[in-house]
Amino acid sequence: MDAALCSEITDHLAAKYKDQKLDAIAGIESRGFFFGFLLANKMGLPFIPIRKAGKLPFKTVSIDYALEYGTAKIEMNIDAVTAGMNVLIHDDLLATGGTARAAASLIECQGGNVAGFCFITTLEFLKGRDILAKHSSNIYEILKF
Repeated sequence: MDAALCSEITDHLAAKYKDQKLDAIAGIESRGFFFGFLLANKMGLPFIPIRKAGKLPFKTVSIDYALEYGTAKIEMNIDAVTAGMNVLIHDDLLATGGTARAAASLIECQGGNVAGFCFITTLEFLKGRDILAKHSSNIYEILKF
């Protein structure tokens, strides 16, 4: 990865969210960890990894969700989100929105609020925004295709 470009993207996202009341950034495995972690660090916020089942230490909470070709399960640590926290969900790509929707459900089940969704790229023709809108209308991407 180009270090200067990574810094530019991180700075851009931090400027976008600087005036929003965020308590944490959640990144979806695995590519959502790249900029999700950098953004959380830049903003001085906790980073919450959302991972495939069985990858996290400690106690976890999980959710099963549908994929275009089957089902999957993601999880986060049970103590990562407390009631009332405003959490921004980050991933690299918004396609159909299934994984981001599952991440939002995990956060909401723990009493957190989905403050928004942040993506590097969106494939608009797959209409992933439509299923995320029930969790937050604050959906941002840098690139749209």
